[in-house]
Amino acid sequence: MPDTITRDWKTWLNELQGDFPSLDFSRIQDRITDGNSIVLEALAEMDETEPDWTYVAARAHLETRYTEATQGRRTEKPYENFYELIETLVEEKIYDPSLLTHYTRDEIIELSKLLSPEKDHLFTYIGLKTLDDRYLARMKDGRTMELPQERWLIIAMTLMTPEPRDRRFRYIQEAYWALSNLYMTVATPTLSNAGKVHGQLSSCFIETVDDSLQSIYDSNTAIANLSKHGGGIGVYLGKIRSRGSDIRGFKGVSSGVLPWMKQLNNTAVSVDQLGQRQGAVAVYLDVWHKDIFSFLDSRLNNGDERQRTHDLFTGVSIPDLFMEAVENRGDWYLFDPHEVRTVMGYSLEDSFDEHDGYGTFRERYEACIQHPGLSKEKVPAIDIMKRIMIGQLETGTPYMFYRDEVNRKNANNHAGMVYCSNLCTEITQNQSATTVDRQYVDNGEIITVHTPGDFVVCNLSSINLGKAVPDGVLDRLVPIQVRMLDNVIDTNLIPIPQAERTNQKYRGIGLGTFGWAHLLAIRQISWESEEALSYTEDVYEKISYLTIKASSELAEEKGSYPLFEGSDWETGAYFEKRNLTDDKWQELAAKVKEGGLRNGYLMAVAPNSSTSLIAGSSASIDPIFKKFYSEEKKDFKIPVTAPDLSPDNYWYYKAAHDIDQHTSIAQNAKRQRFIDQSISFNMYVRNDIQARELLNLHLDAWQQGLKTTYYTRSTSGTDYDECESCSS
Repeated sequence: MPDTITRDWKTWLNELQGDFPSLDFSRIQDRITDGNSIVLEALAEMDETEPDWTYVAARAHLETRYTEATQGRRTEKPYENFYELIETLVEEKIYDPSLLTHYTRDEIIELSKLLSPEKDHLFTYIGLKTLDDRYLARMKDGRTMELPQERWLIIAMTLMTPEPRDRRFRYIQEAYWALSNLYMTVATPTLSNAGKVHGQLSSCFIETVDDSLQSIYDSNTAIANLSKHGGGIGVYLGKIRSRGSDIRGFKGVSSGVLPWMKQLNNTAVSVDQLGQRQGAVAVYLDVWHKDIFSFLDSRLNNGDERQRTHDLFTGVSIPDLFMEAVENRGDWYLFDPHEVRTVMGYSLEDSFDEHDGYGTFRERYEACIQHPGLSKEKVPAIDIMKRIMIGQLETGTPYMFYRDEVNRKNANNHAGMVYCSNLCTEITQNQSATTVDRQYVDNGEIITVHTPGDFVVCNLSSINLGKAVPDGVLDRLVPIQVRMLDNVIDTNLIPIPQAERTNQKYRGIGLGTFGWAHLLAIRQISWESEEALSYTEDVYEKISYLTIKASSELAEEKGSYPLFEGSDWETGAYFEKRNLTDDKWQELAAKVKEGGLRNGYLMAVAPNSSTSLIAGSSASIDPIFKKFYSEEKKDFKIPVTAPDLSPDNYWYYKAAHDIDQHTSIAQNAKRQRFIDQSISFNMYVRNDIQARELLNLHLDAWQQGLKTTYYTRSTSGTDYDECESCSS
């Protein structure tokens, strides 16, 4: 690392050659006119055969950032005077003043000794550039102040503030170790906002909208507030009456869900996420809802624009019975949820099939069909499925949410129901609508009394499989990661009271993974092999075991989540339903039953595209897109290669659209057994895929027990907008 703020760049490059002996530096030496051009020159040399030029470009970028930071901080070397940095950024209203109240000057000086500047050399250029552009703290005039290792340490300090003072240093040390070695990443809101004045730390949220004008507008306000603070939102609309339903007894006057979707679309566009990007909202509807056809058409690029909501993402809530009807080319019936409640005395969406092939939902659905006083529309089930697939090939959506499997495997089904997933389809937690009981005036103040519903909050972070597994650190990593996630719940300030309440009630977290393609390539395991299936099971069983164990040990220290009693965790049904019956799992089940569990929901695999870039690995559980490609930036294209690409692993990186998707589904089924929530699982298809082939993929995913599928990514060139918040 350079020692001073001014350097002779060619001399610096000569020194750097020792770290990269395989690279021919003379190829760029004569073309350099100033320090910044080293980045461009190094990247210009990058191709599939010499990916290490990305590290040369990263070192050059670091050099300029170090120079800028030392000038701004008036220090001789980067990473000096950490305490003064915090003081300055608190004064500038960038850092939260609580950093200086939770920690003394002496403690901060001691913590600064943890900083390891050499860890900056782990970044690829695209990883460092992404971290620098989006997440490092700057002065309001744009000058760099915070450096990468300081971001990791600030995150560790922020998340460990709830810990007892006598143990806090050790936990910060462990958290910093995990982050600085890129063994894990925290979710984008945590990465961006930890230690800062503005923004919150949780990734995304799920709202359930009740069938009333008050609830619809209250939900819109809540969604706007969350969007303002950087959250991605899933919204369940299935309780809202359909087009043509009655209102207060007046027949045929309801406009259905589309007008409310238009409202949400406007909110998503007009209330952006911290000035960086427009809000991200996914809406879900049941496949038996009378508005399902107009819902499925809402993102298409043709037709009546008054019926289009191009800025919302869509998902369909699907029972087993529908997939059976599709498979058997049977009929399907559509109902108005308001009329079902009025005539039948129950809400059809409030039930599911408790067992494979039979249960409460299909009994109630059949009763609705048979009731002569209930209006209904009969359509071929395959016609709805065709509309789903047309939308997926044109826009990538709707997402698929298999509600029966989700609720059968819901570890907290003693306390509620899951109606839909979130924006990225990995969160499945109990939901219910918040309702207004009454409003009154008291001493000149207007008091509104709500009955709070379960407004889902997801708190995410992810293991970097490409680094953590080869280095053999999972046993050390997972406990500190679970502690960090649990502390997000107590550290965070959510602007929606019912969301704050739900967060405390379930203490739900989502420990996930990325770098699966990276790990397979390092291990030289072919994606489409039986070995890959077996390895999937091995890796995720270990992660699941360690996560549950860590949460149980945390419960012994801090107490269980409030709804533990009666849950599948407490009864042992969680382990029985997944056939986790060997001695190791039985011992863990007994430990959980006796000692409790800190978190009601534990694991979820998010898309994490941007944070996986920062960590120098592949996204989520996806295959790579290409071995060599370019990330588009405003000024130029940044070439990127598959992580750690080498002659040894070159042929183990297979492009996503060249992979048999049935093998990916089979892998994900193995993985899903060990994940209590769900997985952001993309299907990669060619744009000329036959309808029968795409249908078979969906049938396979459902039959193998997947809970959700995310985008259907075709080769048509559609730009699929990842949820930035869920990136972890």
